Amino acid sequence: MLNVKRYRKNPVVDFPGRTWPDKEITKAPVWVSVDLRDGNQALIDPMVVSEKLEMFDLLVKLGFKEIEIGFPSASQIEYDFLRRLVDENRIPDDVWVQVLSQCRKEQIDRTFESIRGCKNVIFHIYNSTSTLQRDVVFHAGMDEITGIAIQGTKWVKEGMKDFDGNLRLEYSPESFTGTELEYALEVCTAVQKEWGATPDNKIIINLPSTVEMTTPNVFADRIEWMNRHFEDRDSIILSVHPHNDRGTGVASSELAILAGAERVEGTLFGNGERTGNVDVLNIAYNMFSQGVDPGLEIENVNEIIDVYERCTKMPIDARHPYAGKLVFTAFSGSHQDAINKGVAAMKERKNEYWEVPYLPIDPADIGRQYEPIVRINSQSGKGGVAFVMENYFGFKLPKGMHREFADVIQSMSEKQGEVSPGQIMDAFREEYINQKEPLHFRKLHVEDLSGVQDESEKNPFDTKVTVIYTDHGDEKSFDAVGNGPLDAVRRGLRENLNRDYRILDYSEHALTSGSDSQAAAYIHMMDMEQGTVTYGVGVSSNITRASVRAIFSAMNRLNGQDQSGSIAPGVQDI
Repeated sequence: MLNVKRYRKNPVVDFPGRTWPDKEITKAPVWVSVDLRDGNQALIDPMVVSEKLEMFDLLVKLGFKEIEIGFPSASQIEYDFLRRLVDENRIPDDVWVQVLSQCRKEQIDRTFESIRGCKNVIFHIYNSTSTLQRDVVFHAGMDEITGIAIQGTKWVKEGMKDFDGNLRLEYSPESFTGTELEYALEVCTAVQKEWGATPDNKIIINLPSTVEMTTPNVFADRIEWMNRHFEDRDSIILSVHPHNDRGTGVASSELAILAGAERVEGTLFGNGERTGNVDVLNIAYNMFSQGVDPGLEIENVNEIIDVYERCTKMPIDARHPYAGKLVFTAFSGSHQDAINKGVAAMKERKNEYWEVPYLPIDPADIGRQYEPIVRINSQSGKGGVAFVMENYFGFKLPKGMHREFADVIQSMSEKQGEVSPGQIMDAFREEYINQKEPLHFRKLHVEDLSGVQDESEKNPFDTKVTVIYTDHGDEKSFDAVGNGPLDAVRRGLRENLNRDYRILDYSEHALTSGSDSQAAAYIHMMDMEQGTVTYGVGVSSNITRASVRAIFSAMNRLNGQDQSGSIAPGVQDI
């Protein structure tokens, strides 16, 4: 049994004046990628310079204007990487590179060496302020910890004297979530004043959940409390750096934005220490799904995945929000049916808004395809199979046919597991289109009688057909008349085969467009003697020929039932 007595609750904030629950996200924050620093240090196999360059180029392409490129004073690779960026002029004029340093003189001096020649730099200093670390790591009181932060700020100010570019200071009270709020405010304010922040020279105060310790609402309370208690608030850019230890990093970030955060530091797909940093793309796509411009060029998630997986050597989980291979996939039959109907309704209504059950966004909007939306296994239903047939292969199966063919596919999936679209189409051909034995339709001639009949003959039929077919390989033919080609063919078959078939339903549609288009015809047919029904399918460039092929397809399916002594899969006994 779990020993829950070893743990105690993290304190909440007594803050009845909170306002964030009544707000909505209406615009994107400033996004900061820390993939090259926080994300990289969490990799089993950290990126080499060439991989860092590829990742940096991707981040610029995606539209990040602030990119933390590393800890150049602590790593020669990161120092060399930054120098490559500068020496090769790879940093766009509107992009700020961010460098991290502890509040130590030698690290700050080394960092200034690394950024020489940079146009726009965010100099990020930090020290841990949490109650626990003050006690067990530093053995220091609040005044000593505050002194470290102030001294680090002074050293940055000194280093600025010989720096020619634009520089903005960022300060993080590391382990903010484990720091008393009053003290977090005290140390941040001390740094703010030492720096001399003004509305024209703002300081970034970054409040990290270095370890996610409680529920997102408590984090939001802490952010709003700080936001409302800062002095000279217009001199501060309020930033958050959430981690995901409790699995709620995205929620914490979204609530922090409601609470006043203007800036969010995170990584692509949430890579980072332990369970990771917050997934910036997840938040951005969430905003997009609510009609809010995320301010990033993220229309092609597959390209982002490709670079990310190659540089980090880490795969994207199949269920990862928006990016996973299965996130736009439905196996459940009821889900598949709802998706199918939702997509159809969108097309019919020409709806300007995306509204499809189970799909919060159109996968095509982020570079995904419709093909993987519906996948078929033993849990799938008739709607999913129909969706695959229409969206992959253009066959719009009649509604009554959905169950009949779905039963065929379900029988396959119960034996082998997931059934691919290609296997579904192969089964469709075998079950319907290639049903050519024992009766194989060969040729058709149609004659219109309406203009040649003598009124005195009072012939009720307006069409004559000549049908050539083979029966168990032997060529045969018949002439017949009826009201239209299909009726004439049905009558001729009844007279020649001595079987009474009734056409219950008929539908057709074009499979392709253009002069060489193909047509598909569907016949729902009953064997009046046996009382069984089934569908037949025919395909041809001539719709009448396609219809006759569908009749022969249905007859052969019904004949197959007779031979086996049972109803074929999907055929109802009525």
